[in-house]
Parts: sequence; structure tokens; C-alpha cells
Amino acid sequence: MGKIICVANQKGGVGKTTTVINLGASLATRGKKTLLIDLDPQANTTSGVGLDKSGVDKGIYFALIGEVEFKETIVEICPEELKHNLSACPSNADLTGASVELTNASNREWRLRNALRPVAPEYDFVIIDCPPSLGILTVNAFGAADSVLIPIQCEYYAMEGLSDLQNTFELIRDYVNPALEIEGYLLTMFDPRNKLAHVVAGEVRGYFNNIVFDTIIPRNVRLAESPSYGIPVIMYDRHSSGATSYLSLAEEIITRNGGEGGKGGERT
Repeated sequence: MGKIICVANQKGGVGKTTTVINLGASLATRGKKTLLIDLDPQANTTSGVGLDKSGVDKGIYFALIGEVEFKETIVEICPEELKHNLSACPSNADLTGASVELTNASNREWRLRNALRPVAPEYDFVIIDCPPSLGILTVNAFGAADSVLIPIQCEYYAMEGLSDLQNTFELIRDYVNPALEIEGYLLTMFDPRNKLAHVVAGEVRGYFNNIVFDTIIPRNVRLAESPSYGIPVIMYDRHSSGATSYLSLAEEIITRNGGEGGKGGERT
């Protein structure tokens, strides 16, 4: 079965969705068959890969409530450019209702895990975009995942909310998913001209030690522009610092998870 990684941080604006899209695309270019799951009702991952969220009629919401099979929600993304290695399970505003509908549902913490189980073996990596909250949707992501990747913005208040996230992580391990691990902390929005960014990066590395990725994601205009075109930055400007950083992160994750073998096609 492929590695399932959820990208989570209850603090918004830290580069969570940007990481899901661009890490997924970078893994795809490295021959890794990758599935993105948009578990955020804002559906920014959906629009960021070029899908019209208003036109989603079989999204993740319907898989969670059991109206469709998970495989019916999957859409291939930029097939030729990414060697048919990247797909997505889209979202839209309907997902907001799942938070209410799942509150009293049986097995509510494992709806995503159970829905995903039949298709997960077809992928090398499954990456889940979580909402910026610690509600039932995020609990479902934690329950389905093998690990959690946590983006941390290199700015003031960077550590804000991490203690709550850590507490939730421990509760999930105790009651929902004992095998859940931290994939790593990812420093994002780094501006090398800003002294505070260097201070924050140093503090994060000092606190979390070797579970911080070597790769740092910079502030980058191309990275900020690419979602408006509905494509990953690697397709918008492959030579930008944003693209090269996410390619580097993909290599780190591949190395941490056993090397180069994969289910996908050739590398670009």
C-alpha cells in the first residue's frame, strides 16, 4: 500500500495547500503515482490543480457519506505533462455538511480510511489536504494517514497552535490511529533577507531537531502565481526557486520512504 501523508496545521496561511499541490506534482515527475485528496471545504487544492469546484458532482463528500465509491471521485490531473502519475479527489462547499452529518455517524473517525482502503494500493503516495481546524475532517485524515507533514511559516507566531496540534496528534495515536507518525516539519515562506525568518528557522530546528526537513520552501512569486492558472509551479516555471524547492522536498520524502521504486512512469 502507498504511503498516506496528511498535511495539517490548524493555523491558516502556512502553505499547507501549496505544499499538497506542489509536493504531489513533484512526486509525480519523479515517477511516483500520487493521489491528492482535498479534505478542505474551501477546495483550494481542487481549484489549484485546475478543477472547477462548482462543477464537482462526485467529490470526497459523497465518498465520506457512502453515496459513491471512492474510485468514482478520482480525476486525473495534467496527464501528459505529469506522465499520468497525478490524480485528485476533489472537494467543494458540500464538504462543510460532512462535519455535521458525521457527528453522530457510526465509525465517524474512520470514514476516510475505510473509503480509501480499496484504492490506496494503486498509489505510491496519497497526500491529504486538511482544513485549518481540528474537527472531524482532520480527525478522519489523521485516522487514514500513515504520517503527518506539518508546514511552519517562517514568521512571527510560527509556533502558535502547534501545541494544540501536538496534543491532538497524541490523542489520535491513543484512540484512533496508534501507528500515526510525524513525517516532518516543513519550513515555508522563508525570506532570506528577513532576519526574523532565520531566527524562526533556527528555533524550529532547535526544538524539533531531526524531524525538520532539510528543504526550506522560500517566498516565491511564481509559487504564489501558479494557483491562479490551475497548475503546479513545476509546470508554471520549472526553474523557479519554488519549483526546485518542492522537487527537493519530494526527493527527501522518497529517500525517507525507501528510495526510487514506484508504480508510475518514467521521470521527466
